Amino acid sequence: MTTVQSSPSASSPAVFPLSQFIDEFGDSLLDSLNHSLPPVYDGTPDTRRQAVMDGLKRRPFAAQADVVQTVAKLLVDRNEPSAIVNGEMGCGKTLLAIATAAVLYHEGYRRTLVLSPPHLVYKWRREIQQTVPDARVWVLNGPDTLLKLITLRDQLHLAATGPEFFILGRVRMRMGYHWKPAFAVRRQGNFVFAVCPDCGQRITDTDGNWLMASLISHEETPRKCTHCKTPLWTLIRPQTISGDLQGQMVGKALKRIPTIGEATAKKLTATFGTDFLASMLGDNLYDFINLMDGDGELVFSDRQAGRMERAMANMEFGFGEGNYQASEYVKRYLPKGTFDLMVVDEAHEYKGGSSAQGQAMGVLASGVRKTLLLTGTLMGGYADDIFFLLFRILTRQMLEDGYRPGRNGSLNAAAMQFMRDHGVLKEVFSESNDEAHKTAKGKKSTVRVSKAPGFGPKGVLRCLLPYTVFLKLSDLGSGILPPYREEFREVAMTNEQAVVYQELTGKLTALLRQALAKRDTTLMGVVLNVLLAWPECCFRQETVKHPRTRQVLACVPSLFKEMQATPKEQELTDICLEEKAAGRKVLAYSTYSGTRDTTSRLKALLMRAGLKVAVLRATVSPEQREDWVADQVDRGIDVIVTNPELVKTGLDLLEFPTIIFLQTGFNVYTLLQAARRSWRIGQQQDVRVIFLGYTGTSQMACLDLMARKIAVAQSTAGDVPESGLDILNSDGDSVEIALAKQLLTA
Repeated sequence: MTTVQSSPSASSPAVFPLSQFIDEFGDSLLDSLNHSLPPVYDGTPDTRRQAVMDGLKRRPFAAQADVVQTVAKLLVDRNEPSAIVNGEMGCGKTLLAIATAAVLYHEGYRRTLVLSPPHLVYKWRREIQQTVPDARVWVLNGPDTLLKLITLRDQLHLAATGPEFFILGRVRMRMGYHWKPAFAVRRQGNFVFAVCPDCGQRITDTDGNWLMASLISHEETPRKCTHCKTPLWTLIRPQTISGDLQGQMVGKALKRIPTIGEATAKKLTATFGTDFLASMLGDNLYDFINLMDGDGELVFSDRQAGRMERAMANMEFGFGEGNYQASEYVKRYLPKGTFDLMVVDEAHEYKGGSSAQGQAMGVLASGVRKTLLLTGTLMGGYADDIFFLLFRILTRQMLEDGYRPGRNGSLNAAAMQFMRDHGVLKEVFSESNDEAHKTAKGKKSTVRVSKAPGFGPKGVLRCLLPYTVFLKLSDLGSGILPPYREEFREVAMTNEQAVVYQELTGKLTALLRQALAKRDTTLMGVVLNVLLAWPECCFRQETVKHPRTRQVLACVPSLFKEMQATPKEQELTDICLEEKAAGRKVLAYSTYSGTRDTTSRLKALLMRAGLKVAVLRATVSPEQREDWVADQVDRGIDVIVTNPELVKTGLDLLEFPTIIFLQTGFNVYTLLQAARRSWRIGQQQDVRVIFLGYTGTSQMACLDLMARKIAVAQSTAGDVPESGLDILNSDGDSVEIALAKQLLTA
């Protein structure tokens, strides 16, 4: 065997970041790549498809039109089953999907099914109507969803008159039906037994014993007759309304509308009748707003009509139909291919392997011709983030690659194999002396496998690049979006605050070390949450208890009075006052809006400084949040305080060009989405995003770790990290585990 050694005097090879390597050799690498793997779309537009986009009411920008051309070429010309648009937040993914559906309509794709978050259903309808001429839009998000699907089945034979869109809220998609057992009875002496109402056969258990009616009445799983297969159950309403059912339902619906109370509802019912009002509310809301009496006079004033139109855009009225799982109805009763294209908005929300909405999406994907996924954060750092999503939209390819369900139908083993092939798995070996051996000396060894962030180049090449179109806001060109700037500000604690924090950290860290030495991880979450939250909540007494024994571990008194601002609260106030002086509104995020609620205190402090402040809480339903924000802007609000979870998707908060994170939380998806709420198409002002953290605390470590996770997530969104190893990030843990490690090694 020959060994070659380099001379000590020989110069070492140059080492420089991957991004620099790409800058220097990118052109030649790109030419070689294009020669070996020709791109799906080379930049030469299809004139027919471009003509369709030019005929839309809202024309896409040039970069958006290229995305539509690419998706159409991939789905139609290459006949691929699915495409993914991984677009940065605010780049117009909704418009991209609508334009794609319009283009595909002229290729023979008539019906488009849109899976939407519940609070964006009506925004989708509005944008479709504002974009596609002659579009027909059905909203499948209310109690009449089943009725509309039945109507669709009855009208399948009718010729198309334009593009058809069916917008299905993802909660409604997986919402099951209410049922109760339905059977006939036969008496024998004092006993009442169950029989099939159709064929009269006895209903028996698995051993052939005749079942009593009282037992079947409380079963939780629907039965069928073993002889004639008749369903032994029937649909029921979740709430039974006695008396005049139609009249009471119409009355309740009317009173949901602004400006209509009990007296007005009764007057309208007496004047126009329940049948007429039910048909109008169910089918034509705007005719109801412009309702006229017998003398030809409008029933509602202009002020009333304005409030109604604003509120009713997000309302759905249904009369006469119960719930039935929409995805189940599509699977069972609509022919395969009824929907030509399925658009899945916020596709990363369906990545869960065992989630009901993920499985329902998979059912629908198996019954449509093509699928288009829209997302701004395709993965959160781990390879298995996208395994189930890919399996549902690219089933044939995943099966060909060897990722098959187990005998019981579970995909967990396949997901683990996917992690081994394309992700990062860590094996932790532990060895200890085991005193249980009585007759011989021995050691006990254990191996623990855990996943780490990272997605390998092979996975990107095989699973993402052939089907994914990347779009960034910077791709839209100059002049479309204003500058975007992020900044981190360290806030110094007061001397007393810093001393108490160090004492609290030392005490809790020592207790955590003792617990971990005994392999007890119970305290980890408690310690991390307290050390992150206490600097924000030191205006109240903090008592730390053991989650299992309820023993008091530490107790810290309040350091600030009720209306005495902490350093971070004062920094927030100063920024808000500066922004108000510049004519800019502020969106302030606080993750502590539940048990450790800080939003009410922030509102009081900011209002004392002369600012107009509102707090967006979870009690405002998702579909009403857009209207709620618009109402606050009309009132001249300066600052909105909220949890980033409440606005992370769908809302265009263009009126708030300054965003301040008081805390970030641990969720990469939420952080990326919430940070871009105002940097979107249509924004005219420069956008500032400010992250605040207390110096020398776990908050700064959390900000640093979140930045690393974002770098991994962006490696699958077309961004090149500084070094090739950044893609794997093989020593990475979840943010919580990494924080704990830093805490213990400090």
